[in-house]
Amino acid sequence: MAAAARSGGTTRAARLDLLPRLGIRPSAGEVVNLLLEAAVGDASVRALAEGRRTTVLDAGCGRVSALRQFRSRIGEIVGMDIHGQPPGSVGHLDRFVIADLCTDPDTFAPETFDVVLMSFTVEHLTEPARAFANLRTWTRPGGALVATTVNRRHPFVAAYLDLPLDLRARLQGVVKERPEDAHPLVGACNTRRALTAGLRDAGWVDVRVSSVGHLARAWARTWPTFALGVTGDALTRGLPSRRSTLIASARRPDVPGTR
Repeated sequence: MAAAARSGGTTRAARLDLLPRLGIRPSAGEVVNLLLEAAVGDASVRALAEGRRTTVLDAGCGRVSALRQFRSRIGEIVGMDIHGQPPGSVGHLDRFVIADLCTDPDTFAPETFDVVLMSFTVEHLTEPARAFANLRTWTRPGGALVATTVNRRHPFVAAYLDLPLDLRARLQGVVKERPEDAHPLVGACNTRRALTAGLRDAGWVDVRVSSVGHLARAWARTWPTFALGVTGDALTRGLPSRRSTLIASARRPDVPGTR
């Protein structure tokens, strides 16, 4: 079993190694790491000047987080999700909270976090406007938000969201690495325009939304799904508004006490 797992991991890595040669780059992860590098760096300077530790929130967290590589520069990493996580799967977190971003505004005190990461969480939100407002309340003045999500203007994503819910759930299980990762997609705020407007309406400033092709990386579980992802990324390579993955960055205004 272990040998098979290693073989599967190696094969997946080999598939991913093909993408730069196919011209499908950068990855969402590369862009997010650059944004987090700047956000965590700014937060560390602020925290040091104020004599406190840097605190970040992984909203809709999973077993793997882009925050891991910044561990040495973060005082506390807090994770939250509407679902519980398997024991031992979130060891990179200092604290984990089960709560709903949309409906539990009192989960954290106002102005708790310096940086918020939302990694492929927005597409699952039933009330994104409320979630964005809650996150803004929980973020310190000058704090940053970095988010990745799917783009419903991509033809494959649009086709998926048009399917009946039960069929969507079955397809999610095909492309995801683990069955527990196959959560339903809502797609209520999943275009560049909608995401930009949603964050601005919630009071975030300096909102920037870009896009990358990410289907091949997300669907690299098997050769057939990987090939489908490569096709989807290639189809939209020259169409920024239709690439599969949106990456947003924003900042809470530097005005203490505003919500």
